[in-house]
Amino acid sequence: MNLLPKDGIVVYHGRIFSPAEADRYLQYLLRDIAWKQDEAIIFGKRLRTKRKVAWYGDRGFEYTYSNVTKIALPWTAELLELKKRVESQTGERFNSCLLNLYHTGAEGMAWHSDGEKDLKKDGAIGSLSFGAARKFAFKHKTTKETVSIHLEHGSLLVMAGTTQTHWLHRLPATTRVSAPRVNLTFRTIVR
Repeated sequence: MNLLPKDGIVVYHGRIFSPAEADRYLQYLLRDIAWKQDEAIIFGKRLRTKRKVAWYGDRGFEYTYSNVTKIALPWTAELLELKKRVESQTGERFNSCLLNLYHTGAEGMAWHSDGEKDLKKDGAIGSLSFGAARKFAFKHKTTKETVSIHLEHGSLLVMAGTTQTHWLHRLPATTRVSAPRVNLTFRTIVR
């Protein structure tokens, strides 16, 4: 069922992993991913966030956002397992993944859309969540109407169609969460 009332497609598949599988993948992701502090260049200044990121793909894809370019690392066996599960669930094909590590609820993401020129236009983004359940919100760019959902440990959310054109999304910070959350966003890079 589409969570958005218009101008895009967002489908929440809920938990697609058993609790034991989700726990195992969370431990792997926290321990073995090549995490780096995220950076952004804002008004000419390079800023580092508390949130950490990692970028993986079929080959050394470049991906630029917030005026910083990342080069994709080669897939790990575990990331390929996760990619296969998301592709099987959605019927989509992805060639890259941006991972985000939020250490606590104090770390979040401001309103934005994933409209970078490197991404397939109106392509699907498969978003896996592991760890702390967190609220995720959407806001229409014109009407300002909002939709929100809590993303559970081991769950999948898919954004597709014109969602990035018409809607912003965010992960609001909260003082109620002290555990980490890892989010994997499977994407399609085009040259």
